[in-house]
Amino acid sequence: MDELMYQSMDFGITCIDAAYVRHGTACFYLLEEDGECAVLETGTSRSVPALEQLLANRGIAAEQVRYVIPTHVHLDHAGGAGAMMAAFPDAQLLIHPRGARHMADPERLIAAATEVYGEALFRELYGEIEPVDPDRIRQMLDGETISLAGRPLEFRHTRGHAEHHFCIWDEVSRGWFSGDMFGVSYPWFRLPGGDFVLPSTTPGQFDPESYLASLELLGSYKPQRMYLTHYGELQYSSEKARLLAQQIEAYCRFATADAVDAVQLQERLGDHAVELMHQFGANNDDAELRNHLDFDMQLNAQGLCVWQERVKGD
Repeated sequence: MDELMYQSMDFGITCIDAAYVRHGTACFYLLEEDGECAVLETGTSRSVPALEQLLANRGIAAEQVRYVIPTHVHLDHAGGAGAMMAAFPDAQLLIHPRGARHMADPERLIAAATEVYGEALFRELYGEIEPVDPDRIRQMLDGETISLAGRPLEFRHTRGHAEHHFCIWDEVSRGWFSGDMFGVSYPWFRLPGGDFVLPSTTPGQFDPESYLASLELLGSYKPQRMYLTHYGELQYSSEKARLLAQQIEAYCRFATADAVDAVQLQERLGDHAVELMHQFGANNDDAELRNHLDFDMQLNAQGLCVWQERVKGD
């Protein structure tokens, strides 16, 4: 197995590249504790072979995987859930109550993503999306805890990015598996002046007040580290949380400006991110930085526009 595909970390945690878009875009995690395993996030169905190879290399049987845990049902986080549940016959799928029905019947997820990407690109990105037997799905309530061979994992509902999002608190590592709630920080965002973190406001349930409240909740546990899906382990600091909050506030100002459309908004978001990245010591020229940012800026602008339409309709 290509060692670039995974990174062993402390506390029995391994970060595995999800083989999504390009290396360093999305990952998921294997958590090992005293002969039992949990998979946190799933990537897509194309992510499964790397995980199976890692388990084989470590002599871990499929039956030792107790839990498969997507933080929410966006397909870069949960698209591989059905394939993983088929591969791990003794596992339970743990999911937010609002996302459970989409795991049992993913047709609406497939239709929505196909409308955005088109049939060919959807298949290239996500492969096959398999349903999960409802009897193997457990809906996790806010504050509920499970045990992985005696290691507690606590689930907290964290609205703001999506209504069906939770984060998982691991007391042993003092870390959050944060999904999209603590933003994105790709390898190319780790800059000389510090780790740049960018919010994710993708369509269509962005809620700024809830987002800021969720950041406060995560910080209230006094975490030492965040396990991002986009991408890898990030040391927690109140400064990073404040950077995310300040960007959310700026995003809302941009989105509520008169006569702004999605194209203009994407441009403003890009300008703002480039300026911040230069403050963090990025020495790339603006065109290269924008190339790194364009996909996220497009999605963030779309999400902000959906939010504005919802606000106007209330």
